[in-house]
Amino acid sequence: MALFPSKNVSAMDSARAALQNPEQQKSYQELISRILFLLGALAVFRFGAHIPIAGINPERIAQIFQENKDTILSMFNMFSGGALERMSIFALGIMPYISASIIVQLMSAVVPSMEALKKEGDSGRRKLSQMTRQLTLALALIQALGLSSGLLSQGLTITTGLNFYIPAITGLVAGSMFLMWLGEQITERGIGNGISMIIFAGIVAVLPSVVAQAITDIRQDSAAILTLLFMGVLSIVIIAAVVFMETSQRRIKIFQSQRQQQGRQVVAMQHSFLPLKINMAGVIPAIFASSLLLFPASISAWLAKTPEPNAVQRVLQDVALVLSPGQPLYLLVFAVFIIFFCFFYTALMFNPTEVAENLKRSNAVISGIRPGEQTSKFLDKIINRLTLIGSIYMAIICLMPMVLQQVFSLKFSMGGTSILIVVVVVIDFMAQLQAHMTSQQYGNKSLLGKPRN
Repeated sequence: MALFPSKNVSAMDSARAALQNPEQQKSYQELISRILFLLGALAVFRFGAHIPIAGINPERIAQIFQENKDTILSMFNMFSGGALERMSIFALGIMPYISASIIVQLMSAVVPSMEALKKEGDSGRRKLSQMTRQLTLALALIQALGLSSGLLSQGLTITTGLNFYIPAITGLVAGSMFLMWLGEQITERGIGNGISMIIFAGIVAVLPSVVAQAITDIRQDSAAILTLLFMGVLSIVIIAAVVFMETSQRRIKIFQSQRQQQGRQVVAMQHSFLPLKINMAGVIPAIFASSLLLFPASISAWLAKTPEPNAVQRVLQDVALVLSPGQPLYLLVFAVFIIFFCFFYTALMFNPTEVAENLKRSNAVISGIRPGEQTSKFLDKIINRLTLIGSIYMAIICLMPMVLQQVFSLKFSMGGTSILIVVVVVIDFMAQLQAHMTSQQYGNKSLLGKPRN
């Protein structure tokens, strides 16, 4: 008789193991397929970045980019993974989609009809996504036409007229729309945000050239190894600071005002937390600030080639030189822009009044704070403090490479904005990977824990 329970237990354990193993295998296979899809999509992106559009002169284009270092072309080239410098079909990169997304977000905060779409759930989000795609197509057409006209006017093409415009504009627009579609596919079938992963792949693509340049500097100057070691230690410190700040949260404890009865006792419901990130705006403020401030540097580089500039052009040259990267005024304005855009974008992403109303409708309160207007004021105060800390941190991270380059004559192939984007994307990727694995584990546990009828 004593043997039967042990046999039953061992049989039950075997049944559970037989049930658990196929589910675990299925979840891990799905995870591996997602990772392989991500790698395959990024490989397609890097392959397309080397396919040039028809009718260009690659030698002249390489010369133009060499003459226009530290301008807005450098930033766009970085985000495109070098595709702009090669004038490939992905030369426009993902920037039309990013610009369209930001415009739609701004309009949804201003236009009442678009704001109503945000509150309609999935149907409203699909309509906003459709608007974003249409606006992306329009921006890609405008940018492709402008880029093609610029190439033709500078004598950087082999063919002219419609023989150049038609294939060039078609290739550039098709490449930009394909990247938008590829990013959406990565988000749906891969891991991580697809657009962020494409930008990440473009920035990381320059790492081999950075390593090669470092090796060349060491061979030419033995003292360069000390500089390289200092840069390595500094990079580790910057990465650690970014990870700490991006994962830090202010957790506000929330209590349910309702009561529930358990037997003869009336007990309060379990409390929860409202997590508020220090840097809620992400890397958008750094991208905005870089875009605005690199325009003067671009104007300076273009106007410097004018043989006989007029009075207005000379004034613009002087202003552009003062606002060139590394100058004190440039650093000051860059920091102010980053702080401004951090507050501006956070205000779009987080509405204290709306959050306070949602808490009030769900009968949730913050300890010591009255529901409604007082909760909104309290959340607004907390968000302003967190945003101030986050904006100062972002300004320091983005400006530190420029300051060190000017003070110690160090060479940085990647700026603070690039490092910030790379680290933030990696953090988001790891968080989504962990969330996917955790959900699969809970799914397996729920299957094993089903009660038998």
